[in-house]
Amino acid sequence: MESQNNKMAVTEEAFPSVRKECGKRGRKPGRKTSTEKIDIKAKLERSRQSARECRARKKLRYQYLEELVADREKAVVALRAELERVVHTLE
Repeated sequence: MESQNNKMAVTEEAFPSVRKECGKRGRKPGRKTSTEKIDIKAKLERSRQSARECRARKKLRYQYLEELVADREKAVVALRAELERVVHTLE
């Protein structure tokens, strides 16, 4: 019984039922300094560069997969041809 009371106390402390009113959340509107604007521009440029690199990696990955599929399809065709030869020799 005591362990259940301890669990209840811990649960009640972890999740208080009364919320504090502390105003609005998030960024406050205001003017940005010139260094912050430069930082934002640099961040946007890094994001664009990262997106370009991601698209290039994706393109390479698709090319690799398409080549892999083409190789496997060639192997399937070769195996079917071999199977036909074996079937005709056994007849």
